[in-house]
Amino acid sequence: MTIDDKLLDFQDKIERKVGGIGKGKYARILKMAKKPARDEYLKVVMITGVGIVILGLVGFFIYLIMGVYIHLP
Repeated sequence: MTIDDKLLDFQDKIERKVGGIGKGKYARILKMAKKPARDEYLKVVMITGVGIVILGLVGFFIYLIMGVYIHLP
């Protein structure tokens, strides 16, 4: 068995697993899923953005504190 045969078998195995996603236990969830409304999407984007900014500020303040006490270059 050559490497090409092994890769083709591996690809077939992955395609079989992925092909069964909409038929198994997750089928009901996928059928119930819907595209979010514009206001819901904007709310999620806003909350995510605020979280990223807060994490950035925390990291920046830690960097400043470390620079004062440890004198980073």
